[in-house]
Amino acid sequence: MSDYVHPYRDTEFVLNELVELEGFCSGAGLNEVNGELVSAILAEAGRLGSEVLAPLNAIGDTRGARLSERGVEETPGFAAAYRQFQESGWPSLTAAEAWGGQNLPNVVGTAVNEIWHSANLAFALCPMLTQGALEAIAHHASAELQAAYLPKLVSGEWTGTMNLTEPDAGSDLAAIKTRAVPNGDHYLISGQKIFITWGDHQMTDNVIHLVLARLPDAPAGVKGISLFIVPKFLLDAQGNPGARNDAQCVSLEHKLGIHASPTCVMSFGEKEGAVGYLVGEPHKGLACMFTMMNHARQSVGLQGLSISERAYQQARQYARERLQGTRKDGSRFPIIEFPDVRRMLLQMKASIEAMRALALVAAAEVDRVTHAPDPAAAARHQGRVDLLTPIVKGWLTELAQEVTSLGVQIHGGMGFIEETGAARHYRDARILTIYEGTTGIQALDLVGRKTLLNRGELLAGLFDEIGETVARLESAAPFAVQARALGEALAAGREARRLLLEGAEGDAALAGSVSVNFLMLCGYLCGGWLMAGSALRAQALLEAGGDRAFLEAKLVSARFYSEQLLPRTQSLLAAIRAGSGSIMALSDEQF
Repeated sequence: MSDYVHPYRDTEFVLNELVELEGFCSGAGLNEVNGELVSAILAEAGRLGSEVLAPLNAIGDTRGARLSERGVEETPGFAAAYRQFQESGWPSLTAAEAWGGQNLPNVVGTAVNEIWHSANLAFALCPMLTQGALEAIAHHASAELQAAYLPKLVSGEWTGTMNLTEPDAGSDLAAIKTRAVPNGDHYLISGQKIFITWGDHQMTDNVIHLVLARLPDAPAGVKGISLFIVPKFLLDAQGNPGARNDAQCVSLEHKLGIHASPTCVMSFGEKEGAVGYLVGEPHKGLACMFTMMNHARQSVGLQGLSISERAYQQARQYARERLQGTRKDGSRFPIIEFPDVRRMLLQMKASIEAMRALALVAAAEVDRVTHAPDPAAAARHQGRVDLLTPIVKGWLTELAQEVTSLGVQIHGGMGFIEETGAARHYRDARILTIYEGTTGIQALDLVGRKTLLNRGELLAGLFDEIGETVARLESAAPFAVQARALGEALAAGREARRLLLEGAEGDAALAGSVSVNFLMLCGYLCGGWLMAGSALRAQALLEAGGDRAFLEAKLVSARFYSEQLLPRTQSLLAAIRAGSGSIMALSDEQF
C-alpha cells in the first residue's frame, strides 16, 4: 500500500501555463495572490493530506461510520483530523471576506480540494457539501439567515448537507413529498430524505441541512418546490446551538465504498415537526438548490481525478517493486519493464493529466465570471461554465472507473485482495458516476440545455478555440502527428454537433439515445485540446531551459493521449451516427 504524495508539479504547471493564474489575478485586482503564495498553500495542504488524512483512509474503509444512541459516530480519528483541518482555516479558503473567508480564487480552492479527495475521499465529502451549502445560502438566503449561519459554516465550526432525494423520488424531484407548513416566523418540516451524505456526525456542534419541501399551496411538479434551512440544533438568542431540532438520522446505508462517509436516511418532523427557515422565494427552491448542485457537480468531477491519482500512485509503486520476470542470467526484474504494464501506467498518467487540466480550467472559468470586467464578458464565461460543468462531472467520473480498474489490473491477483488497497479505490470511485446526477443526467443537460437550447452556439465557440490550438500545433514541426489527431477529433465533435442539431427535431428519442456518447466525445476532445496546449507550453519551457525530466514526461504523456485516447472520438461518433433506431427497437417485454 503506497503513501499519498500530492503531485504539486503537475498542478502548478496547469495553474501557471494553462490557467495563467498570476495574469488573471493581476487583472482581477487580486494582487496578493501569486505563484509563490499558491505554492505555499499547496505545500501545506499536501502535508495535511499525506500526513493526517491519508493514513485514515484504510481505517475508514474497515471501520466506517456507525449509528448509536448519540446519532452517527464517525470513524475513529476523523474528529481529531477535522479539528486540525478546521483550525488551520481550510474551510474558509475561497469564502467571501464578509463572512470570515480568505477570498482566494475558486481555482485555487479546487486545486487544494484535489488533495483532500485523493488523501481521503470519504472525509473530504463532508467539507465539500459544506461548501455547496455556503454557495446556496450566500446567493439566495435573507441577510438575517446569512448572518446567522454563514460565519460558522465558513469557519468550519458547523457543516452543511443537501437533502433532495426521497424513497419514491430519486432524480425525479417533481415527485418529492416532504412538507413545509408555515408556523409563525418559521416552517414545520415533515418527511424523509435518503442518501444524505454526512447527514449526521459528532465532529461539529451543529449540522445545517438544506432541505427541499413543498408548501401547502405549492403547484405540482418542480415549480412547487421550496428550499429550507433546517439545523440539527436550533439557535439560541446568542446564535449558538440550543435545543435539538426534530431532525435525525434513522439509519445508515451499507455501501460498496466510501464506508467512512455516513450516507444517512434522515427523518424530519417525527414528533412536533422540524423547524425550518425559507431560503429565497416560495416555490423557487430548485433554482436555489441548483446553485449548490452545480458547485457539487464540478466537485464530484474533481473526485474522479482525485481517486484516479490515488490509484495511479499505488499502481506505479507496485509496478516498480513487484518482481515478476526472470532474465537469462537468473536475475529478476519488476513488472514496470513489461510493455503492457507500461501501457496501462501511461494510460492512467495521461488520463489523469487531462482530467486535472480540464478540472482546473473549468474552475477558473467560475473565477472569470466573478471578476469579469463587463456583463458581456461575464455572460461569455458563464456560458463556458455551463458547458463544461456536465463534461467535468460526467467525463472525469466515467474515466475514473477505467483508471481505477487499471490500478487493480496492474496489481494482478493482488489487486483483488483487499489488503493491498487497490480495490478500495475502485470501490470508492464507483459512486462518482451516480451521485449529484448520473452520467445520463449530465449528458441530457449537455445535449439539451447546453446545446439544443442555444442551437449549439456554446459548443461552436469552444470548437473554434480548439481549432486555434490545432493551428498552433500545425505550425510547430514537432507536433504534426498531434495536430492531425486533434484535428480529426475536432472534426468528429463538429459532425456530432451537426447530427444532433439536425436530427433532434425529427426524432424525439435521438437526444437521449446519443447523449452519453456525445458527452464522452466532448470529454475526450477537451482533454486532447488541453493536453495539446500542455505540450506546446512544455516544449517552449524545455527550449528555455526548464526542468527536463518533468517537461519531457509531459510531452510523452501528451503524445500518448493523442495516439491512444483521442481516437476514441471516432468510435463515439460512429455510435452517435447510428442514432436511436436499435436503442428504441425492442418492446419493454423483449428486454
